Amino acid sequence: MSHFSYQDGVLHAESTPLSRVAEAFGTPTYVYSKSALLQNFAAYADACAGRDALVCYAMKANSNLAILDLLAREGAGFDIVSGGELLRVIAAGGDPGKVIFSGVGKTVAEMRLALEKNILCFNVESIPELHRLNEVAGSMGKRAPVSLRVNPNVDAKTHPYIATGLKANKFGVAFDDALATYRAASALPHLDVVGIDCHIGSQLLDDAPLLEALDKLIELIDTLHAEGIHVHHLDIGGGIGVDYGAEGDKPPVPVGDYLGRLFARIDAWRAERHDGRPIKVIFEPGRSIVADTGVLLTSIEFLKPGEEKSFCIVDAAMNDLMRPTLYGAWMGVQPVAPREGGKVVYDIVGPVCESGDWLARDRALAVAPGDLLAVMTAGAYGMTMASNYNTRGRAAEVIVDGEQMHLVRRRETPEELYALESMLK
Repeated sequence: MSHFSYQDGVLHAESTPLSRVAEAFGTPTYVYSKSALLQNFAAYADACAGRDALVCYAMKANSNLAILDLLAREGAGFDIVSGGELLRVIAAGGDPGKVIFSGVGKTVAEMRLALEKNILCFNVESIPELHRLNEVAGSMGKRAPVSLRVNPNVDAKTHPYIATGLKANKFGVAFDDALATYRAASALPHLDVVGIDCHIGSQLLDDAPLLEALDKLIELIDTLHAEGIHVHHLDIGGGIGVDYGAEGDKPPVPVGDYLGRLFARIDAWRAERHDGRPIKVIFEPGRSIVADTGVLLTSIEFLKPGEEKSFCIVDAAMNDLMRPTLYGAWMGVQPVAPREGGKVVYDIVGPVCESGDWLARDRALAVAPGDLLAVMTAGAYGMTMASNYNTRGRAAEVIVDGEQMHLVRRRETPEELYALESMLK
């Protein structure tokens, strides 16, 4: 079910009218549903019930401390890609022992921090990274737990910017090189080889590529076992897509159905080999946990008719929500209080000084200046990709819980944006 619905002619988040959020906190503001967040995480947790499995939320999708705290309380682990994200997990009360550290460019300082905090595992993506991590761990008198992110060369059939499992992508170790890389890792004195990992891309609407990647990982695990290299966990990554509502889009596979087929394949494989070796299964969902939990609430400043295009100019911009201009992404837009009367087709644009500053194109709306719009399914890759371009403070963030509103990030002021700068003497 959607946690954003019209009640008495006004769009609500749970039991709270979005107009009340705007009155209290202004616009632009990200508004999240607590109930939706917990429901989305429960879809993974319930499918994993009774199994040795860990759901590591990919926090690059949305890293607000309140969201991390809510997920940590539900038992989530976290997939991070920077030292800063690790510190966010800790600040939110998350368990570093449930943290997977991904990413192609881990620095020495980040490796040291992660080793100090005793994270669960490093997802290593190259031989130079193996050697750096081995040296850092040795200098600290530690052994670093590692899995290799294997690139299975599977086409995820998604946007090229978020496809990560092909030979041309910067991520992971090529499948054909994986065995030699595992041998190299096993020979290094300050590393413990504990797992295998892959992540083929994001916004996947079909589970066939994910299952194809799983088959390749299973094949490699058996090859490693024959060489005496035993992995203890299998990390299949994330990437399950969400429904943004674009006409003609294929709906994503339900989480429970996908995980059911994946576990069935793993169970069949374990039954076939008859050796009883246990293996933990790890998932790294991000978008599918938070995307539909949030909207970007924005106010209309002007309506500007034109000979070829008419523009609905709002106070949110590309610095608040980058997905449309970066990916050409389609996102639903709904008026908070719909009006009667004829509709006009508008491009919905912001005040940033770029022609690429648009949130939606060719939308038929009956609106007036001062009306509120909600950009739907904006909980993922909205605030985390926001910037201060044009010296614009980033939006406020609010979590709604029934009829209650909680400000979980206040709006930035211009003074705060230049507080770290100094002039020449």
